[in-house]
Amino acid sequence: MALEKNVKSVLLLHGPNLQLLGSREPEIYGTATLLDHVATVRTAVEKLGWVLADAQSNSEADLVAAIHDARQNHAAIIINPGAFTHYSWAIHDALSAYNGPIVEVHLSQPLRRESWRHVSVIAPLAIGTIAGFGAAGYELAVAGLSHYFQSQH
Repeated sequence: MALEKNVKSVLLLHGPNLQLLGSREPEIYGTATLLDHVATVRTAVEKLGWVLADAQSNSEADLVAAIHDARQNHAAIIINPGAFTHYSWAIHDALSAYNGPIVEVHLSQPLRRESWRHVSVIAPLAIGTIAGFGAAGYELAVAGLSHYFQSQH
């Protein structure tokens, strides 16, 4: 991806079942759809003069491939790994080979839910995890990345 030097490209990744947002357990995940969340992030990054690429997959392999591609094409990753959060060592390993900042986002607060959701294999690789703020978590992720990049200069 040929971008101007100061233009940042952010990759937004969504894991399994997140294509069902808006209709799947709205009492937990809210009524915003996946497209609504992508639009929120796109608006936030464009205000910073950045660009957004996004992908959702129920396939671990697709997400790993997208992360590998990000190594050459994206300055940062925002990821809501869904259920892969808790056990995907393949996604963990792909992210560990990525050299840019990673922000983990969860609409709900996993620590307030079932005990199996309390462990994230992604969190140790992230500059931050935003959980429990619903749709606002995505805007907070972009704000966090902006702060991170400003502090690097």
